[in-house]
Amino acid sequence: MKKNIVIGIIALAFVFITFSADFTTGADGAIQFGWFSLVPPVVSILLAFVTKNVIISLFLGIFAGAMVLHSVDGNVLFAIVQSFLSIVEYTLSSLADRYNAGIILQVLVIGGLIALMTKMGGTRAVANALASKAKGPISAQVISWLLGLFLFFDDYANALIVGPVMRPVTDEKKISREKLAFIVDATAAPVAGIALISTWVGYEVGLIQDGYEAIGQSVNAYSVFIETIPYRFYNILMLLFVVCTALFLKEFGPMLKAERRARKFDPTNIEEINPSPSSSELDEMEPVEGVKLSIWNAIIPIGTLIAASLIGFYFNGYNAIMAGENAELIQSMQSSPISFSAIQEAFGASDASIVLFQAALLASLVAMAMGVKQKAFTWGEAVDTWINGMKSLIITGAILLLAWSLSASITDLGTAGFLVSLLSDSLPAFLLPSIIFILGSVIAFATGTSYGTMGILMPLAIPLAAGISGDPEFIVISAGAVLTGAIFGDHCSPISDTTILSSMGAGVNHLDHVQTQLPYAIVVGIISVLFGFLPAGLGLPIWIVLPVSMIVTAAFLYFFGKSVDEPEAQLGE
Repeated sequence: MKKNIVIGIIALAFVFITFSADFTTGADGAIQFGWFSLVPPVVSILLAFVTKNVIISLFLGIFAGAMVLHSVDGNVLFAIVQSFLSIVEYTLSSLADRYNAGIILQVLVIGGLIALMTKMGGTRAVANALASKAKGPISAQVISWLLGLFLFFDDYANALIVGPVMRPVTDEKKISREKLAFIVDATAAPVAGIALISTWVGYEVGLIQDGYEAIGQSVNAYSVFIETIPYRFYNILMLLFVVCTALFLKEFGPMLKAERRARKFDPTNIEEINPSPSSSELDEMEPVEGVKLSIWNAIIPIGTLIAASLIGFYFNGYNAIMAGENAELIQSMQSSPISFSAIQEAFGASDASIVLFQAALLASLVAMAMGVKQKAFTWGEAVDTWINGMKSLIITGAILLLAWSLSASITDLGTAGFLVSLLSDSLPAFLLPSIIFILGSVIAFATGTSYGTMGILMPLAIPLAAGISGDPEFIVISAGAVLTGAIFGDHCSPISDTTILSSMGAGVNHLDHVQTQLPYAIVVGIISVLFGFLPAGLGLPIWIVLPVSMIVTAAFLYFFGKSVDEPEAQLGE
């Protein structure tokens, strides 16, 4: 009842303020919505925490953004009707986008693949094997972290594989699914963003190249990308933070409560200890009775997925480059097609969503053939199992579609441009990397996209850094601040697709994942600024700044974290 009252008050206040607003017009004749451009993300995020329902919150956020767009005419009834039609249009446009459609398809197909592996007993066999290696909570978390590092080539693949594979192990070792979701999320974009070869690299290198061209400098953009890696403080410190929480067995904030609750794990009380409504269909898929449990029933399909993805990234990107107009790059690819630089260029030019869909489809066919050969199921039963696995992820697809629709609404309102103009005033040179990091975080949090944030800020950051300081290292630091700030904000955002996929893969309520992860991300983000970008901006060498920031990260958790295994009497502290 109280939630409904809060929602009603927010809605009435929003309508009143919106239709009494006086929007301005820019020099190009476009309407400037100013602070009202923040309405969609603010409404979605606030309602998400009030209602605990992501679908409703995203829907109302899109509706609110459309209301702002259509309130210009001043007719409330017209705005309501057009806003509803806009939601339909945003959703259709998001689904019609080739990249988005590929993401939806790969999510569904990987869900089917997981169901097939589970039905053949492969998932349970892997869980049993890992459980034998994972002697307790420490090793189980470290193994999850290592698997995340192993799947360095794509953040989506990481989120969709590590969670389902490690979920039975972490459940057995009494680790909360909130913690598993955090480990998955913390080793997805932070790893893919700094990997030397990944689906991210080409995009990041391209932005760096464009930024330097804007200031009239010709550079090896990939070399500059490598130079930014030591300055990607958030990525590096977050990976360290995950390991420290595992080794110290210390947590704080909502995660501490989740972990202490999980330590009281009772197989008959799994929903209370590790609630996972989004993954019930997959959890119900027990291995066929009498089937021989073999880790190869998981290793071969997942190995097929990984191998097909890596090969697909190369050939898909290679074909895209050869069909392009960059004669120099084409010549380079033809003369040295398997050189490191050629592989890097091909990966960067590939369409990751399509490649992963193709790889997941191939892996599913391999899993079906294995199951039929072992008489775990017939071809008809294999297809039924595969489709049933897809059903478990339909909610994830719906959330992704709404998140993309919200992003489109935000783009139409010019939210990112407003934030840039609001926060990028004149400032001392040494503060620029920190401001860029914070600005990128705010934009990524509000929009739920790290790619979009990078694309907005990089063309501004490099020329601004070059104008304030001619030091090449200072420009590199600023470029690194863009790339890691975008990942930090995206990591915190409840409307980010990787955040959504991580909670789904771990089988935990999405908002529970956001609430437990947010304090950790904020702490690492603050350390990144105070002990990373500020001293680096002042000119301290990276070989001092990075080790100090790593020590501070570990020390903070050691001294301010609380032991998960403390007596129950201390839970109220």
